[in-house]
Amino acid sequence: MNKKTLIAVVGPTAIGKTELAIALAQHFKTEILSADSRQFFKEMSIGTAVPSTAELQAVPHHFIQHLSMRTPYSVGDFEKAALSDIKKLHVHNNFVVLVGGSGLYVDAVVHGLNQFPDIPANIRQKLSERLNKEGIAHLQIELKERDPDYYESVDLRNPHRVIRALEVCIATGRPFSSFLKKNISERPFKTIFIGITADRNILYERINKRVDQMIQKGLVEEARPLFEHRHLNALQTVGYKELFRYFEGEITLDFAISEIKKNTRRFAKRQLTWLRRNPDILWVDHRDTLAEILSRLNMKITSEK
Repeated sequence: MNKKTLIAVVGPTAIGKTELAIALAQHFKTEILSADSRQFFKEMSIGTAVPSTAELQAVPHHFIQHLSMRTPYSVGDFEKAALSDIKKLHVHNNFVVLVGGSGLYVDAVVHGLNQFPDIPANIRQKLSERLNKEGIAHLQIELKERDPDYYESVDLRNPHRVIRALEVCIATGRPFSSFLKKNISERPFKTIFIGITADRNILYERINKRVDQMIQKGLVEEARPLFEHRHLNALQTVGYKELFRYFEGEITLDFAISEIKKNTRRFAKRQLTWLRRNPDILWVDHRDTLAEILSRLNMKITSEK
């Protein structure tokens, strides 16, 4: 018997993953699981590009704004919940669609989490103290020295991710990346990756346009009441951190917006770096029609039977 199939729609931010995921889910008459960790939180909508009301009504979505930003939630929690939902959906449908730009969360569902050693609490505490005293730049430099491979793919502006990698490097004397892709778990489904791509100039234009649209929709107003909670891990993300600097009087609004665009472009570059490690992605152009994509997808499904 052939395994059930998970279709994972991946690609850099602003490339059109949501639109394609909805079209595929409608075609296969199935549902969507979001693996975008920024879209989990109820308090964050505009800045995380949560699908519109019409998009959410077009196809049932899972893991969209189902948590408070104050709720502790790990990639391990997501893995367990996502696998449970996939199992239930596969009872009645051969296909389920997974979509999102958080590579770690996609990989957790598809392959399982990597096994890391226990880290002494004092190492994490010292790194957190260094973050508060020295800023994240010093930790970024150390990570580049200890693990240049992971440095190229991690979200460097997320202190939680940087500290997590550094504490493993320090405790074990080995690069954090050396623990990745170990102990991969067998899944009761096969996964087909569809990656959306575009020329860099087009991608950057799409990113800049999306940021402008976010500002027009009220991103500044959305971020203002979140300012007092700015130290929460959920808010260590592009689009909010820059506006928090504006609220503190460090920078102007225009500069904050330009920083959001710049940092989003950098984030997209890191997403692509992460995805290029996967040789099994079926890459499609952002201009390809659904019929063209389905034709290539069906060929891949047939070839893997």
